[in-house]
Amino acid sequence: MFIDTAKISIKAGKGGDGAVAFHREKYVAAGGPDGGDGGRGGNIVFQGDSNLSTLMDFRYKRKYAAQPGENGSGSNCSGKNAPDLVIKVPIGTVIRDAETNLVIADISTSEPVVVAKGGKGGWGNAHFATPTRQIPKFAKPGYPGEEMEVRLELKLIADVGLIGFPNVGKSTMISVISAAKPKIANYHFTTLSPVLGVVKVGPEASFVAADIPGLIEGAAEGVGLGHAFLRHVDRCRLLLHVVDVSGCEGRDPVEDFEKINEELERFSPELATRPQIVLANKCDIATPEQVEAFRRYIEEKKHLTFLPVSAATRQGIDGLPGLVYERLKELPPVTIYEPEYVKPDPNAVNPRAFTVSRVDDTTFEVEAPWLERILEGSDVDDYESLQYFQRQLADEGVLDELIRQGVQENDTIRIGEFEFDYVF
Repeated sequence: MFIDTAKISIKAGKGGDGAVAFHREKYVAAGGPDGGDGGRGGNIVFQGDSNLSTLMDFRYKRKYAAQPGENGSGSNCSGKNAPDLVIKVPIGTVIRDAETNLVIADISTSEPVVVAKGGKGGWGNAHFATPTRQIPKFAKPGYPGEEMEVRLELKLIADVGLIGFPNVGKSTMISVISAAKPKIANYHFTTLSPVLGVVKVGPEASFVAADIPGLIEGAAEGVGLGHAFLRHVDRCRLLLHVVDVSGCEGRDPVEDFEKINEELERFSPELATRPQIVLANKCDIATPEQVEAFRRYIEEKKHLTFLPVSAATRQGIDGLPGLVYERLKELPPVTIYEPEYVKPDPNAVNPRAFTVSRVDDTTFEVEAPWLERILEGSDVDDYESLQYFQRQLADEGVLDELIRQGVQENDTIRIGEFEFDYVF
């Protein structure tokens, strides 16, 4: 099954906690603090893999989490950094932020890209030793890793896209000009997924062509298969517009040509401006009058390159790869999407921001993630740890705000999962 979109959750690893430890050695009665720092949490890394051609794996697994960093230990030993979690995706996958739909990264090569960074490790208690605080019994916990929901969107990387109505001969065309072997049958929507083929022009000259499943009127609104696969034409530098010039199914080639271009315009105005070579296929069963009338329309009215061909008999096919290759040399390279998403700047807001709210007559709640982190790494039963915590409350204005809101002795103060009695 060909799956070209997926939505997944990613979470980088939490940093390891700093250690609370003290130097212990023979003949040393009271060694100083020597708790090591925690290791960095694992990053979430995306890497293109040329062996993959679909996002099917993400249909069954939607949550990805990297390992946390190792906690610090005594003797100033830092914890190990966690390994990165590498997620393999097909080359051509665009990663977007699920909330804003902005591009985070375009995986157009096998170069790994870090999308979510692991959290930093916390400091061990050795960092908190001062002349007046010689035995700190607290350390910093590790920082959380970045997490987000992302949308994966596969956009095939091909130089040339074959477009046209179903059953006009696109699959046969790509099978005769390349080594691709798509399913071919005389009914609509034989091709259910895009097919890539490498077209050899010379010893060191080639290009990649994509057979896009047949479009129909209304494709831009999701009719038929067109809505699902129009995105795969997005990167193409040149479009080969295949039209059944014979009208063997009772269709008008001019009308078909116009309708396909209307669908391209509705899907993406920029895509509709891509250069086109019009291939009048099945000219072997068309009348000379049919071919000539369509040629005049394409060349004189649309000012496009016209080529009568027959994929079945190879009429006009031999010169097609060279024509396409020479045209490609004049065009800009394959579109690579530049990152648009900007991660929230932690410095844009006060990192020590807090809110104090009265829950009832005797209870106050303090919301401050940074303060909760300090509490997590503190020993509230230790005098110096508690003193350090109280100093943070005073220095950052939390105590002043509690007093302003009318806190009284023995009132309850909630900070995260912790509760304290207020004492003057």
